[in-house]
Amino acid sequence: MRAGFARAATAALLISGTSLSAHAQPATPAPADAKVLRYSFRVAETGFDPAQISDRYSKTIAAGIFEAPLEFAYLARPYQMRPSTAAAMPEISADFKTLTFKIKPGIYFADDPAFGGKKRELTAADYIYSIKRHYDPKLNSRNLYLLENVQILGLSELRKELMAAKKPFDYDREVEGLKLLDRYTFQVRLGVGDPRFINQFADSAFLGALAREVVEYYGDKIMDHPVGTGPYRLTEWRRSSRIVLERNPAYREELYNEQPPANADPVLKAQAAKLQGKRLPLTDRVEIAIIEENQPRWLSFLNAEADVMEEVPAEYVSIATPHGKLAPGLAKKGMRSVRFPYPEVAFTYFNMEDPLVGGYTPDKVALRRAISLAVDVDKEIRLPRRGQAMAAQGPFAPGTFGYRPDFKSEMSEYSLPKAKALLDLYGYVDKDGDGWRDLPDGKPLELIYATQPDSQSRQLVEQWQKNMNALQVRIEFKTAKWPENLKAANAGKLMMWGVSWVATAPDGDTFLALGDGRAKGQANKSRFDLPAYNALYQKQKLLPNGPERQAVMEEAGKLMVAYMPYKITVHRLFTDLAQPWVIGYDRNIFLRDFWQYVDVDNTLKPKSD
Repeated sequence: MRAGFARAATAALLISGTSLSAHAQPATPAPADAKVLRYSFRVAETGFDPAQISDRYSKTIAAGIFEAPLEFAYLARPYQMRPSTAAAMPEISADFKTLTFKIKPGIYFADDPAFGGKKRELTAADYIYSIKRHYDPKLNSRNLYLLENVQILGLSELRKELMAAKKPFDYDREVEGLKLLDRYTFQVRLGVGDPRFINQFADSAFLGALAREVVEYYGDKIMDHPVGTGPYRLTEWRRSSRIVLERNPAYREELYNEQPPANADPVLKAQAAKLQGKRLPLTDRVEIAIIEENQPRWLSFLNAEADVMEEVPAEYVSIATPHGKLAPGLAKKGMRSVRFPYPEVAFTYFNMEDPLVGGYTPDKVALRRAISLAVDVDKEIRLPRRGQAMAAQGPFAPGTFGYRPDFKSEMSEYSLPKAKALLDLYGYVDKDGDGWRDLPDGKPLELIYATQPDSQSRQLVEQWQKNMNALQVRIEFKTAKWPENLKAANAGKLMMWGVSWVATAPDGDTFLALGDGRAKGQANKSRFDLPAYNALYQKQKLLPNGPERQAVMEEAGKLMVAYMPYKITVHRLFTDLAQPWVIGYDRNIFLRDFWQYVDVDNTLKPKSD
């Protein structure tokens, strides 16, 4: 720990009355001249196998290791998709049911003992194998619904057949929907023509290529041993503490050619111009610490122990960017700020299979709607979120098709009188005189809400407590680490949980998937399953972007508001900060792994005390 940081931390902690533990020093320090990018995650990772992960933080790491055929251009606005390992954009049939990809020859996986000392080239068969892995019941892929929605011919049938026979998944069985045309060409055939299915092939953490021999070599430990063709490889991992990635020596020659838009920040435009033609990745090493509490994350950045601070905590935004502009002191140091709305929805879900809050009968719908009406979203934005959010009216996030800034609904309405009247109407009244409402049958009405131990979560549940107290509804909070809650949520074991959902492409389909009955236990944590909604979800998938699809999506969104399986509260606003020695940083909200596109100028870093 640098002396400067120690002094600043000590002073801040004396003021706040809290304590801060020192983070462990790296077990494998980088060479003195290495270009190292350091930052932190607020939530712990779960592992790095694309077929088994669904959380944002694990996917961020996986996206830097594995590669999908396509990618989003880092600086292009509006967002543009381009080839990555593909030689060109895929050929797509007029009915959107056939996609043909040709992979570039000469791309190699990172060296690994699984390859027996030989170089291993990426081939089309690796993508076919990687897609099939999501259908393997043993892996319980949380993203399988994205593939089953388009009905890749023969794969769901193969999965069901082998599950019924209690046999292992047969990766060697050919199916009509995945064809290997030659060493570098594969074809995907769908039962449902989806104009936007191509977006999935730009998500490396979902459809990135794995080598079969690596998966078989590590077996059940594959979550710990990611081996891909991407710019980085995992070299150190202390679970829930520290992740280190280093430049992949086998990475092919790719040169920086990012073009910022005409209205971009002049500093960014100048930096991008200087980076043109440099070989990727620009940084040699990425060091990520897991720091759940906001104060140590903030202090670490201020004292130059982190190079980038993604998503400045709400309580420090007014310090970093008062009135939306970078603070003079930070600007004088040469820091840069990037402010953006995230393509996400933050929500609390109700488990629709829970005997207390679930169900589709009028009394159960009334209970969820009453709870929703008692949530003071404006106060949540002002207090726990420090003004860094905007009220959500439905399931669609800014920056995605389906979102309409002028759309209004009951989703954001706060009315305690309406909430109380609804509960009274359906018999949720205080039957035993203890001051708390009971169920219509006289049994106790008590909500159980899952949460995490970090400061932001604590502030949010304090607000929930006040809201429910005003409604005279008991609520108990059960605290666990985020990965533990995620596992329980996927298994349908939580009554309520507050999380967020992020789009990986500029389209609102992923938000409607939150209510798709076929995605229960995957995207659909609420386990909502309404035939009318499911039909609308499938209908919009077949339509090209336009007024007709917009209308269908809005109709589905209104059903979600009416039945309230989710209390969608806000779309969060974020500010990133970059130190002056970080060159070319910007935020692409549809690209997780920015590391390869930023440079680090060690000559601009402060000298150690």
